[in-house]
Amino acid sequence: MFEFNRIKRLPPYVFAIVNSLKTEARQRGEDIIDLGMGNPDLPAPQHIIDKLCEAANNPKNHRYSASKGITQLRMAITEWYKRRFDVDLDPESETVVSIGSKEGLSHLLLAAIQPGDVVMTPAPAYPIHPYGVVIAGGEVTSIPIGPGIDFFDEMERAFKNTWPRPKMLIINYPHNPTTEVLEGLGFFEKVVAFAKENNVMVIQDFAYADLVFDGYKAPSILQVPGARDVAVEFFSLTKSYSMAGWRVGFCCGNKEMVGALTKIKSYLDYGMFQPIQIASIVALRGPQECVSQHAMTYQSRRDVLIDSLSKAGWETPSPRATMFVWARIPEQFRKMGSLEFCKFLIEKGKVAVAPGVGFGEGGDEYVRFALVENEHRIKQACKGLKKALSS
Repeated sequence: MFEFNRIKRLPPYVFAIVNSLKTEARQRGEDIIDLGMGNPDLPAPQHIIDKLCEAANNPKNHRYSASKGITQLRMAITEWYKRRFDVDLDPESETVVSIGSKEGLSHLLLAAIQPGDVVMTPAPAYPIHPYGVVIAGGEVTSIPIGPGIDFFDEMERAFKNTWPRPKMLIINYPHNPTTEVLEGLGFFEKVVAFAKENNVMVIQDFAYADLVFDGYKAPSILQVPGARDVAVEFFSLTKSYSMAGWRVGFCCGNKEMVGALTKIKSYLDYGMFQPIQIASIVALRGPQECVSQHAMTYQSRRDVLIDSLSKAGWETPSPRATMFVWARIPEQFRKMGSLEFCKFLIEKGKVAVAPGVGFGEGGDEYVRFALVENEHRIKQACKGLKKALSS
């Protein structure tokens, strides 16, 4: 009777199928270990929680806030960039706060993309990257990413073979779901030069900037001279400070793109609850040991998972960043496809993981493990996986 054309192009949410099976099994009393959704289980640091409570007890903070973020938070963001990457940003024109990076990225696409505009995104990809384009009415050109693939060469080839020429490029390093990382600024330098030459906007999703292991440090695209002529970068407090449900992110860089997001947000929201913004200032300006502690926890869980998978006969590379392990399905099960394999693991192994097909092209031979359980539960999960794989 009614038509909703903007969402008709969205496919069924594959992850919902796995979640439904997991829920049904738990309702039957089965202990399903959930390593599917990247939902941090670590608590937010206490000093941040204390500031939230203090600010929430002040009635002045219960009124409408600013959709672009309160001034002190935007200043704290620019201080964070200066301290971390030696990048100078204007808190008024080059920074805007978002209700998580997912909201900010999707609304920037809505502001920047017209029906028929083409956007290049990695494949596989975090779903909002391609489907944010679809919701905005644009068209997606997928660029393969993964081991042995030169993403930049593939991107140049896709750009030349696409008409109309792509208007935007979305990248995500460290990458979800493949965990790919960059060494130094060389790749970003090539991207910035390419974007300038071809009048392409660039969005870099930097959600996993701090979840890095084995001494690796993730670079920011804004470190590249001239990057702010063409690029913005999104960051979220979700992973670094374990503030997932708080929904705090920000976008920094190119003034026109930041301005477009700021304008559309002014029509759509009044900003997040002000005590959350005040607590976020404390997160960015306060002690940062909690960030490195979170990374160490994920690294330890990664080590346990990789080792336990190996003992179960499932060899997979050890990631240097993110809170995930991107594992190719063992060869004898590969023809099942990732969704059927995930169903199989729930039934036979009592473990839920994310099917790679849910991340788009190139993902169906993989599943994604999220490091969101303690080491004991991860070992328990791998015993279940070993049982399933040998069944």
